Amino acid sequence: MTGADRPGGGVRAPGGEPLLLGVRHHGPGSARAVRAALEAARPGTVLIEGPPEADALIPLAADEDMRPPVALFAHAVDEPGRSAFWPFAEFSPEWVAVRWALEHGVPARFIDLPATHTLAWDGRGDDAPDAEEGPGPDACPGDVRSDPLAALARAAGHDDPERWWEDVVEHRGTAGGDPLAPFTALEEAMGALRETEDGDESGRDLVREAYMRLQVRAARREYAAGVAVVCGAWHVPALRRRTTVAADRALLKGLPKVKADMTWVPWTHRRLSRASGYGAGVEAPGWYGHLFGAPDRPVERWLTKVAGLLREEDRPVSPAHVIEAVRLAETLAALRGRPLPGLGETTDAVRAVMCEGSDVPLALVRDRLVVGDVLGEVPAGAPAVPLQRDLARLQRRLRLRPEAAGRELELDLRKETDAERSALLHRLRLLGVGWGEPAASRGSTGTFRETWRLRWEPELAVRVAEAGVWGTTVLAAATARAEADAVTARGLADVTALAELCLRAGLADALPAVMRVLADRAALDTDVGHLAQALPALVRSLRYGDVRGIDTGALAGVAAGLAERIFVGLPAACAALDADAAEEMRRHVDAVHGAVGLLGDAPAPGHADLRSRWRTVLRTLSARDTVPGVIRGRAVRILLDDGHLAAVEAARLMGLVLSPGTPPADAAAWIEGFVGGGAGGGMLLVHDERLLALVDAWLTGVPAEAFTDVLPLLRRTFSAYEPGVRRTLGELVRRGPEGRRAVTAAAGLPGFAAGIDTARADAVLPVVRLLLGPDTDDDHVEVCA
Repeated sequence: MTGADRPGGGVRAPGGEPLLLGVRHHGPGSARAVRAALEAARPGTVLIEGPPEADALIPLAADEDMRPPVALFAHAVDEPGRSAFWPFAEFSPEWVAVRWALEHGVPARFIDLPATHTLAWDGRGDDAPDAEEGPGPDACPGDVRSDPLAALARAAGHDDPERWWEDVVEHRGTAGGDPLAPFTALEEAMGALRETEDGDESGRDLVREAYMRLQVRAARREYAAGVAVVCGAWHVPALRRRTTVAADRALLKGLPKVKADMTWVPWTHRRLSRASGYGAGVEAPGWYGHLFGAPDRPVERWLTKVAGLLREEDRPVSPAHVIEAVRLAETLAALRGRPLPGLGETTDAVRAVMCEGSDVPLALVRDRLVVGDVLGEVPAGAPAVPLQRDLARLQRRLRLRPEAAGRELELDLRKETDAERSALLHRLRLLGVGWGEPAASRGSTGTFRETWRLRWEPELAVRVAEAGVWGTTVLAAATARAEADAVTARGLADVTALAELCLRAGLADALPAVMRVLADRAALDTDVGHLAQALPALVRSLRYGDVRGIDTGALAGVAAGLAERIFVGLPAACAALDADAAEEMRRHVDAVHGAVGLLGDAPAPGHADLRSRWRTVLRTLSARDTVPGVIRGRAVRILLDDGHLAAVEAARLMGLVLSPGTPPADAAAWIEGFVGGGAGGGMLLVHDERLLALVDAWLTGVPAEAFTDVLPLLRRTFSAYEPGVRRTLGELVRRGPEGRRAVTAAAGLPGFAAGIDTARADAVLPVVRLLLGPDTDDDHVEVCA
């Protein structure tokens, strides 16, 4: 193709042929070349590879609130989960073409296969159009089979396709003075590559290219001033091919179709990365964005950015390091025969000069700069499903800005705004929109504090569209989803977990329906293990109801009834269990004990004192020989810790269990239940010489033939102790009985006192208040103390 002069000093294809600009998707070199070619040719219209349903969305690209990276998002109206994306970055040639057309008042259109066919064409393998629906929802705006420019670069001995395009194609075009020369050379190369396919072309390419040819023909008839086409370089030879209209229409006959909706959504550099699974992605979107935004002295500017990042991470990087890194990068480029340093040269220079040969800080540079977490923005006026508009409104009102970089959010639920933020995040989790994940709080363990890890991923737009089938607002959708999930829940524990989530999400309207299902499931479920697994979540729900001001009277009644059924069935359920089942039941006992401790304060009319009933159950468990030792030991320990069993009685029970008549394995399991499981048993042995002496005497008396059998249990028990506790126990055992008594007498630790010294206990409360913070209430301090 040779340029011909036209009025105004521009160039155009001869004979009225369309100006075909083959590009590499998301390539800054291609983007600059497209801009130069359009400036020179000044076509009457610009046709761009992309779904034509998005033509009405093109004017939004000129909005001042539109900031790439962004993506065209299409989804099937009746099946929101069937969706596709067409991403654009600031350095994408297609985006540059759209912006050029808007700036010059030139009509722009998308000419790829319509999304209505792309979304419907599902499950046809290689015959499907070019839209990714798995493993991720991304769809690329061009060829995803292989990177043809990468093939050309490899043939030329280059490992960086974008650098090869910059060095070989674009520079050659500039030197010749013809802005179309790079595209001419690339078209010839693509034609040669396609010939190597020996006619074995993808069915998706044939259909898409037939549709694009029809659109180009229609535009040529409509615009006499010339037509420019910006598309993947792979498609240029096919668009140049002479075919009949009838042949192209025949390829499009009978294509499946669905009703599709489309809008702009924010995108990220990380999702543009090939590592994310995006077929037309690039290895280094952050680097390419830098090349596009800094055409002058790009190496110096890039290495200055790297130095700034490393200094933020407290690495000693000076201006001298930057100067030396620039020199090394330029030297490497000269040795490798490249006109300018590329990413490979700058990376090698950073590793050698700024990172002292280490790849650890280099990984940070790659993550933060080479790839990056840039998140685009779309105007508020962009079309959106009603649920998305409501979510955007809530995000603005609650000042929760979506960000690609992960961050932690601390919430105090006593504050109105934080409570609403928490409810929103819980509602979104219920809808499957995982914007936030709960995290362990570093401060208070009270129910009025929450910690979240927030990270907005572009694919969450798909989740929002899918959730739109439940309602037009976040509240309505979450309520409807909760009611439906309650009916379809597989187990009682799933229903109680859902009730807890409803309270955290502030879904008061969904709670009655969930409670009806919960009451029905609880009445029919006779498995004590299932009931014990469900009770803790139910009791936690009561606590969240208190902090959020939701009436939980009915919930308290169900929880109390559930607890009483556990009390009745637990002794029988603990009989004749093997080791694994006994350990699982021991965990259930711990969970029920914690739940009863909280439930004892909850209003439950018509129910007796639950704590008293629970103590009776524990005494029953501790005395039955048919109950496994690990459960009996834990029951004794719970009664001892709660002050309902004297230390002397606990020592007597331990002495009976550790008598020669008890099988060593059963005795070891009892010890594990009593002093194991991370319940502070190590400190109990340190401070009670009698218990330690009993364990010591039993352990030294275990027959040699049985010791091997009990060793795994003992190791599991004592390995859970902190190193300092294990060291102290070892020292006490080494000193023997007389030495232990002397040490405990000198330290004033004769064992358990007859009662609690309340004066000494109250003395620590002021310090505990200071540790927990000024907003801590007295009840919480007393519980912690």
